Amino acid sequence: MQKSKSKAQFEFVAIMASLMSIVALAIDAILPAMTHIGLSVNSLDPTVNQMLITMIFLGLGAGQLVFGPLSDSFGRKPIVYLGFSIFIIGSILCVVAPSFEWMIAGRVLQGIGLSAPRTISISMIRDSFKGDYMAKIMSFVTAFFILVPIVAPAMGKFFLDHYGWEAIFYVQLFFTLLVSLWFWKRQPETLKKEYTIPFSKHVFIDGFKELFRHKETVAFTLVSGLITGAFMVYLSTAQQIFEIQYNLADDFPYIFAGLAISVGLSTLLNGTLVVRLGMRRLVYIALSLYCSTALIYIGMFWNAPNPSLGVLITFLALQFFTLGFLFGNLRAIAMEPIGHIAGIGAAITGFISTMMAIPIATYIGSFVQNSTLPLFIGFSVCGVISLGVFLMIKGKSLIATA
Repeated sequence: MQKSKSKAQFEFVAIMASLMSIVALAIDAILPAMTHIGLSVNSLDPTVNQMLITMIFLGLGAGQLVFGPLSDSFGRKPIVYLGFSIFIIGSILCVVAPSFEWMIAGRVLQGIGLSAPRTISISMIRDSFKGDYMAKIMSFVTAFFILVPIVAPAMGKFFLDHYGWEAIFYVQLFFTLLVSLWFWKRQPETLKKEYTIPFSKHVFIDGFKELFRHKETVAFTLVSGLITGAFMVYLSTAQQIFEIQYNLADDFPYIFAGLAISVGLSTLLNGTLVVRLGMRRLVYIALSLYCSTALIYIGMFWNAPNPSLGVLITFLALQFFTLGFLFGNLRAIAMEPIGHIAGIGAAITGFISTMMAIPIATYIGSFVQNSTLPLFIGFSVCGVISLGVFLMIKGKSLIATA
């Protein structure tokens, strides 16, 4: 019986990770192809091409505000199918886009579609687990999910070199259909009928009112937005940094993969430590290290040229190692008080954090042209503000339990 339960839990983690992984695949697989896509749609400015990344997040943020409450009313699974259908339409639009504007429209539509599996996977985890154990499951899901950024750029580079950038979108479609079939056949509905909420125009207003009753949910949603925004700067500028500033176009997918491994390792470690130390304490430690790493880099390379590749990778690896203790735990803490409205709760918290992240990434990313210093300034500013918010909410209780 225990073995059967463990097997079912493993498959649940794998399915939830697969739902999220399509998001990572849609973002990371095109990174090596951004210059080629820009040339095809007459966009030659690398800072403008960053919109190929940031605009999919716009769709992710806006879409989940709709799909979250719909899933509370009609169930989790039907809304995932709806989201994947929209993603397929967006992907086809990207392939046939005659201009940069149409390409961006396709990326936004991709994001809207993917907001369904991304948000609803979190809701399904909250339907099934709670507390530090929910954070543990979230960590394992994220660890599986991190495997995609490790391989996606290399895969994107392979298809770019052999079949053209359009093939990257066809591969995304193939994996979407594969995951949809697995989800349909093997994953039961997690929303019990007695917890369904009739859909009405009041669901958003009531959801926002309920969410803002919980200070911890609001605070950790803001922190999640700041950290996501800083990381989004890296995602949107990584190709520009390594291919243009360091002239490493061929090596970029492997550098990106190596840095993703550092996030994956810490995420797995978090799954072990979170039950022992608690997610709030781990967030405090990770935020402190996150800020320290960025500030040390700024102190060393202020008004100086880019460091050697080895130094840059070391600092980025340290920076990203802390993220494995932040991403899953921040969402789990924010969701913990609002489990009774998990669908609309995941949607609103995800919407707020994503809408915060996009202007942060766009503004800071515009300065990342000839130097990596603005990237670390962004890390430090977002990290220090996040740490301040954390200490305002949890500082006294953290000291009391020390």
